[in-house]
Amino acid sequence: MVGVAGFMIDAVILTLVNELAGPYLGRLISFTLAVIGTWLLNRNFTFSAGNGSSETGKSASEEFAQYFTAMIFGGSVNYGVYAGLVFFAEPVRQWPVMGVAAGSLAGLAINFLLARNWIFRSRK
Repeated sequence: MVGVAGFMIDAVILTLVNELAGPYLGRLISFTLAVIGTWLLNRNFTFSAGNGSSETGKSASEEFAQYFTAMIFGGSVNYGVYAGLVFFAEPVRQWPVMGVAAGSLAGLAINFLLARNWIFRSRK
Protein backbone atom coordinates (compact mmCIF):
# COMPACT_ATOMS: atom_id res chain seq x y z
CA MET A 1 0.00 0.00 0.00
CA VAL A 2 2.87 2.37 0.75
CA GLY A 3 4.25 1.73 -2.72
CA VAL A 4 0.91 2.67 -4.24
CA ALA A 5 0.81 5.82 -2.12
CA GLY A 6 4.35 6.66 -3.22
CA PHE A 7 3.37 6.18 -6.85
CA MET A 8 0.35 8.44 -6.38
CA ILE A 9 2.43 11.17 -4.72
CA ASP A 10 5.03 10.90 -7.48
CA ALA A 11 2.46 10.97 -10.30
CA VAL A 12 0.35 13.81 -8.88
CA ILE A 13 3.34 16.04 -8.10
CA LEU A 14 4.87 15.38 -11.53
CA THR A 15 1.57 16.26 -13.18
CA LEU A 16 1.45 19.50 -11.22
CA VAL A 17 5.03 20.62 -11.86
CA ASN A 18 5.67 19.17 -15.34
CA GLU A 19 4.68 22.30 -17.25
CA LEU A 20 6.88 24.57 -15.16
CA ALA A 21 9.85 22.33 -14.46
CA GLY A 22 9.78 19.96 -17.43
CA PRO A 23 9.71 16.18 -17.34
CA TYR A 24 13.25 15.63 -15.99
CA LEU A 25 13.51 18.22 -13.21
CA GLY A 26 9.82 17.74 -12.47
CA ARG A 27 10.46 14.05 -11.88
CA LEU A 28 13.34 14.77 -9.51
CA ILE A 29 11.00 17.00 -7.51
CA SER A 30 8.15 14.49 -7.53
CA PHE A 31 10.43 11.57 -6.66
CA THR A 32 11.95 13.46 -3.72
CA LEU A 33 8.51 14.27 -2.31
CA ALA A 34 7.39 10.67 -2.85
CA VAL A 35 10.43 9.43 -0.88
CA ILE A 36 9.53 11.74 2.01
CA GLY A 37 5.92 10.54 1.91
CA THR A 38 6.82 6.85 1.79
CA TRP A 39 9.32 7.21 4.62
CA LEU A 40 6.62 8.77 6.81
CA LEU A 41 4.15 6.02 5.91
CA ASN A 42 6.69 3.23 6.42
CA ARG A 43 7.86 4.71 9.73
CA ASN A 44 4.34 5.18 11.07
CA PHE A 45 2.56 2.12 9.65
CA THR A 46 4.50 -0.57 7.79
CA PHE A 47 7.46 -0.81 10.18
CA SER A 48 5.85 0.89 13.18
CA ALA A 49 6.45 -0.03 16.79
CA GLY A 50 2.83 0.90 17.37
CA ASN A 51 3.57 4.31 18.85
CA GLY A 52 4.17 6.34 15.70
CA SER A 53 7.84 5.43 15.46
CA SER A 54 9.74 2.51 14.03
CA GLU A 55 11.54 -0.20 15.97
CA THR A 56 14.99 0.68 14.65
CA GLY A 57 16.26 2.52 17.70
CA LYS A 58 17.52 5.28 15.39
CA SER A 59 16.63 8.95 15.59
CA ALA A 60 14.14 10.10 12.98
CA SER A 61 16.80 12.17 11.22
CA GLU A 62 19.28 9.27 11.11
CA GLU A 63 16.59 6.92 9.88
CA PHE A 64 15.45 9.37 7.19
CA ALA A 65 19.04 9.93 6.00
CA GLN A 66 19.53 6.18 5.65
CA TYR A 67 16.13 5.76 4.00
CA PHE A 68 16.78 8.51 1.47
CA THR A 69 20.23 7.07 0.72
CA ALA A 70 18.75 3.61 0.18
CA MET A 71 15.99 4.97 -2.04
CA ILE A 72 18.64 6.53 -4.28
CA PHE A 73 19.60 3.02 -5.47
CA GLY A 74 16.08 2.02 -6.50
CA GLY A 75 15.42 5.62 -7.49
CA SER A 76 18.31 5.54 -9.93
CA VAL A 77 16.81 2.52 -11.66
CA ASN A 78 13.38 4.15 -11.46
CA TYR A 79 14.61 7.45 -12.93
CA GLY A 80 16.68 5.74 -15.61
CA VAL A 81 13.69 3.80 -16.91
CA TYR A 82 11.52 6.94 -16.74
CA ALA A 83 14.06 9.19 -18.49
CA GLY A 84 14.73 6.60 -21.19
CA LEU A 85 11.04 6.26 -21.93
CA VAL A 86 10.50 10.04 -21.95
CA PHE A 87 13.42 10.43 -24.36
CA PHE A 88 12.61 7.55 -26.71
CA ALA A 89 8.81 7.11 -26.54
CA GLU A 90 6.50 9.86 -27.77
CA PRO A 91 3.47 8.52 -25.81
CA VAL A 92 5.45 8.82 -22.57
CA ARG A 93 6.49 12.38 -23.45
CA GLN A 94 2.79 13.17 -23.83
CA TRP A 95 1.77 11.23 -20.69
CA PRO A 96 4.79 11.18 -18.32
CA VAL A 97 2.81 9.29 -15.69
CA MET A 98 3.26 6.18 -17.87
CA GLY A 99 7.01 6.56 -17.36
CA VAL A 100 6.49 7.07 -13.63
CA ALA A 101 4.60 3.76 -13.53
CA ALA A 102 7.27 1.86 -15.47
CA GLY A 103 10.08 3.38 -13.40
CA SER A 104 8.25 2.69 -10.15
CA LEU A 105 7.87 -0.97 -11.01
CA ALA A 106 11.55 -1.20 -11.92
CA GLY A 107 12.72 0.31 -8.60
CA LEU A 108 10.09 -1.25 -6.33
CA ALA A 109 11.89 -4.45 -5.36
CA ILE A 110 15.19 -2.72 -4.71
CA ASN A 111 13.60 -0.06 -2.52
CA PHE A 112 11.50 -2.52 -0.52
CA LEU A 113 14.39 -4.89 0.16
CA LEU A 114 16.66 -2.05 1.27
CA ALA A 115 13.94 -0.59 3.51
CA ARG A 116 13.11 -3.92 5.11
CA ASN A 117 16.64 -5.24 5.52
CA TRP A 118 18.62 -2.08 6.27
CA ILE A 119 16.53 0.92 7.33
CA PHE A 120 13.70 -0.63 9.32
CA ARG A 121 15.48 -3.76 10.54
CA SER A 122 14.57 -4.26 14.17
CA ARG A 123 17.32 -4.36 16.78
CA LYS A 124 15.77 -7.48 18.33
